[in-house]
Amino acid sequence: MKRYVVLLACDPGDWASASPAVQQEYFDAHQAFERYVDAHGRRISSAPLAGADTATTLRHADGSLTVTDGPFVESVEQVAGYYDVELPDLDSAIAAGRLLPASYAVEIRPTVTIEGYEPA
Repeated sequence: MKRYVVLLACDPGDWASASPAVQQEYFDAHQAFERYVDAHGRRISSAPLAGADTATTLRHADGSLTVTDGPFVESVEQVAGYYDVELPDLDSAIAAGRLLPASYAVEIRPTVTIEGYEPA
């Protein structure tokens, strides 16, 4: 099994402006994704994220730390949630990602092991 983080990006207004029927379509798509992962691998964690306007960004520059309210990158699409999953391979992760709402940009990234680093 390979571990992937699936990042979900969308226009922040999509959910708020969606009709109850469209919101149900989103729920159904997420449930289809979750069923696929459960059948082919394992869900480790997942969560929707608060809006980008609630973000705090830390940036090191010239030996000092700057703390800024809001997202680091200004973009129409914002990361709205994630799944941390284990699946057999990238093809399986892509098949699962195709089940998510079509309005999302879905980024699938494998995790890596860094030699010499052991998480606490």
